Amino acid sequence: MKAQGSAQSPPDGLPTNKRFDVTIAGEINLDLILYGLPKDMPLERELLASNFQVTLGSSSAIVAHNLSSLGARVGFVTRVGPDELGKLALARLGESGVDLSQVQSGSSGTGVTVLLPHGDERHILTYPGTMSEMAAEDLPMEYLECSRHFHLSSLYLQRGLQPGLPALLKRLKQAGLTLSLDTNDDPDGNWGGALDDILEFIDVLLPSEGELIRMTNASTMEDALEIMGRRVPLIVVKCGARGALVQDGTVRQSVPGISVVPVDTIGAGDSFNAGFLSRYVRGASAMEAARMGNITGALSTQAPGGTEAFRDAALRERFLSQHLG
Repeated sequence: MKAQGSAQSPPDGLPTNKRFDVTIAGEINLDLILYGLPKDMPLERELLASNFQVTLGSSSAIVAHNLSSLGARVGFVTRVGPDELGKLALARLGESGVDLSQVQSGSSGTGVTVLLPHGDERHILTYPGTMSEMAAEDLPMEYLECSRHFHLSSLYLQRGLQPGLPALLKRLKQAGLTLSLDTNDDPDGNWGGALDDILEFIDVLLPSEGELIRMTNASTMEDALEIMGRRVPLIVVKCGARGALVQDGTVRQSVPGISVVPVDTIGAGDSFNAGFLSRYVRGASAMEAARMGNITGALSTQAPGGTEAFRDAALRERFLSQHLG
């Protein structure tokens, strides 16, 4: 299956020798969000939610959607199943202008995530589906290379992709692309394997505080940064409402967060990635890019799910104008 799409015109001031600013190969699914359920849920009882939303989900697709909404030219390679969930997810993503010409058909169902928010915490229940199928040999390399930057999300969900990642990332580096990684959570809790194999190719690591501590097996954030800093030149740690912590080589600086009253924090980290990369590919400093990430992460919290605040053009432009002025 080929889903139709076309890349956006390049933003003002960007070189035009590359078709895309960012290419992404990763998962796509819908998020089914049920609000108001208790954290402890007894069996064999019918529990009633207070609200329900269906939004575009998955870290890779959220980053792609929100990057494109910010004016970047984004190419996206993914795999969907022969079902209505996949059609709806692609339609939501395509609205933003992401190029979908390289979407592949999968043999299993499109993945889906059920989220149950409980204040600052949430249950996350995922059926991987097609997100586990796509392998490195399935990827259109010339398409991915026709970009300034390549981003990888959800490392531990891309199980079909993992074995070929070292060769894939090495080739992209040789083609002149910069590379970023957000591992997201490891459902198995191992935090090794594929990560150890690819860190040498990564220019920018974009973890949360908890993820960085777990992947380094450190006891403090300072120790985690020290350990990971030996392997990755630029680490941008997402610290929620407190903002971000940037370690660029040996220099470590904090970037204060944006004060907002959140509606929903789902997808805020992926939205931070989108804002960061939107500036990074334009040559901004790590601190400037992180400031943009804080703004777009905060924007994401103003509507349910990870993309709805970006789909609302009036909300998006008003928020960005207020905080970029």
